[in-house]
Amino acid sequence: MDEVRHLWIARHAFANEDETGLTGDGEQQAALLGERLAEVPLSAVFHGPLPRAALTASLVAKHLPDVPVEAADELDDNLPTPANSAAMIARFTGPAAVETHELVITHAFQVAWLVRDALEAPEERWRGLNSCNAGLTLIRYFPGHKPRLIMFNDVSHLPAALQWTGFPPELRP
Repeated sequence: MDEVRHLWIARHAFANEDETGLTGDGEQQAALLGERLAEVPLSAVFHGPLPRAALTASLVAKHLPDVPVEAADELDDNLPTPANSAAMIARFTGPAAVETHELVITHAFQVAWLVRDALEAPEERWRGLNSCNAGLTLIRYFPGHKPRLIMFNDVSHLPAALQWTGFPPELRP
């Protein structure tokens, strides 16, 4: 019997200029994201294969003892299309065999595609969504019902100075 899947989605923390690591602000964002999620009954953390996602997952996991962390190639930083995103949608969406809370740490493109998919929006609409570094989104997948977007791009776990990284400077409050 299918049960509810609670899919927690976070964009990776603020990366350094060459994207091989995180800035000091990014490390702080990741730690605060881990603190925010410490009380969520997560069963797994999945992250994209690039260093900025893997490092974010590593820092978040320090606050989640005994929660397995696994790289997932489906969470790459490629422009989403129906063809290259099909594996991500198949693996991480829809009801689960048992009720589960899973965290995926990925990139802005993939966050937008997962939200677009949950809302059944036209494929071209994903480009209109952006998320902050360490912004948190939650989608619930109920058996026999349409998915529910519970929150999008929540940054309440971050101090104001760390909230809008990932957006162009002119769009930051």
